[in-house]
Amino acid sequence: MSQFLNSKENAVTEAIDGLLAASGGALSRLDGYPHIRVVVRSDWDKSKVAIVSGGGSGHEPAHVGFVGKGMLTAAVCGDVFASPSVDAILAGILAVTGPAGCLLIVKNYTGDRLNFGLAAERARAYGLNVDMVIVDDDIALPDLPQPRGVAGTLFVHKVAGALAEGGADLVSVAEAARRVIAATSTIGMSLDTCTVPGSPKENRIPAGHVEIGLGIHGEAGVEQIEYSGARAAVAAMVARLAATMDDRPHVVLVNNLGGTSILEMSVIVHELVQSAIAGKISHIVGPAAMMTSLDMKGFSISVFPADKTELGLLSRPVALPAWPGVTAIKSVAVLSLPDGLTPIAPLASRHEPTRQFLTDCCNLLIDAERDLNALDAKSGDGDTGSTLAGAARALIEALDRLPLSDHTQLFRAMGQELSQTMGGSSGVLLAIFFAAAGDGASSGLTIREALNAGLLRMQEIGGARLGDRTMVDALSPALDALDDGLAQAAKAARAGADLTATLVHAKAGRAAYINAKQLEGHVDPGAEAVARLFEYLALRADPASSNSRKSV
Repeated sequence: MSQFLNSKENAVTEAIDGLLAASGGALSRLDGYPHIRVVVRSDWDKSKVAIVSGGGSGHEPAHVGFVGKGMLTAAVCGDVFASPSVDAILAGILAVTGPAGCLLIVKNYTGDRLNFGLAAERARAYGLNVDMVIVDDDIALPDLPQPRGVAGTLFVHKVAGALAEGGADLVSVAEAARRVIAATSTIGMSLDTCTVPGSPKENRIPAGHVEIGLGIHGEAGVEQIEYSGARAAVAAMVARLAATMDDRPHVVLVNNLGGTSILEMSVIVHELVQSAIAGKISHIVGPAAMMTSLDMKGFSISVFPADKTELGLLSRPVALPAWPGVTAIKSVAVLSLPDGLTPIAPLASRHEPTRQFLTDCCNLLIDAERDLNALDAKSGDGDTGSTLAGAARALIEALDRLPLSDHTQLFRAMGQELSQTMGGSSGVLLAIFFAAAGDGASSGLTIREALNAGLLRMQEIGGARLGDRTMVDALSPALDALDDGLAQAAKAARAGADLTATLVHAKAGRAAYINAKQLEGHVDPGAEAVARLFEYLALRADPASSNSRKSV
């Protein structure tokens, strides 16, 4: 089993009990496991309109996560991606409905419509005042007679729940819910399908593609398109949403379908607020996981043109962690750096040989990105190549403002540039290396001596020594051999890098946390980068003497 579950049969009941245990007593459940799985507000007294929703499980935190004061009164849970039974729904209605009546909020799937509809009829036969609304916000298939109900359902939960909590009657709550449903549009997108407990994973989305318009049960979308980044993905969704939007201000709900990282979701918002519909978006809900599809690596965007009253209902606070609240979209505020941290730009100067030399070295690191990442994946987090390539690209872009004709100032300027553009500990260490080399050069040291001074300073602060399985294992012997020429320096760097493959106990860097079996036979990626750089320099100086390697 590839999920943290005990069995697919008990997954839903165990998940509900786990959530109830963590609710601090705010939530309770009806007796009747495993066939009746209904979660209710512990403080409910039937004095107001009850709001009941639910459906298949696997969409957590929906629907149980939205049970509480100001939103749902009860949630009825089915098996994963399966509608709850009529008896379970009826049990929920009977448990929470008083003289004020009950509103059922149902997503537009056949099973949900039938089971909730029949349960409503049976409840009415008991003399209860029950109304039902059907959410059909999905616009993936515009010509579909019955669009699916997806994440836009949350707008309905919040508006109806706020009205009911405020004492509105059932007619008013139902009418408001229908207005929200009629105006809400949602579109979803994913890079991969979800993993349903107990079932084989369907791998229908090919690598390099994204599926647009897929449902929250993993059902196929309307189209698979080539994936070229978050910007193009958001633009493809926005193009479909824009056709449903008028010029009124809209609230946008950005929903994580379950397997998308928080970092990615924030990038999606960044693209959304710069997209073609940015001028029509006034407020945002999320980004957050609200209506998920298990572990689906995707997201959905819902838009709703809330008027002043509806915006007030959406913004009314609720003590539910699953509801992220409504926030006004504001332009990004940028504050000046504190005194002393604003970079002092060096006086730029031109020197074409130095420019070409640096450009060639940077291109070498860019070309090695994939190989170095592959090495780092065996002993770290797989980003050494990307880190070095990113710094190389930034350095190329900075060449026009660097003092290329003054090597002393160039070392210092490169250190400053790397400290600003290169991430992680390697960026800091190389910034220290070049800054110290610049100081050494300014005091009259030769370039080799200055570079050695930089290495010593880097070792003092970083703590790495020969044999610790870092870039030092290639850099130190290379610098020691530099007086004998670049060919010897390259041989020494390569020997030092290859030696790291035999060192199974790293004493510095991320590899220090990796066990010996994972390290054995794999060259340290930092040392490999140094070796490749010196091999290139040797080839550049004397092509006939090269013994450089092109791949790992």
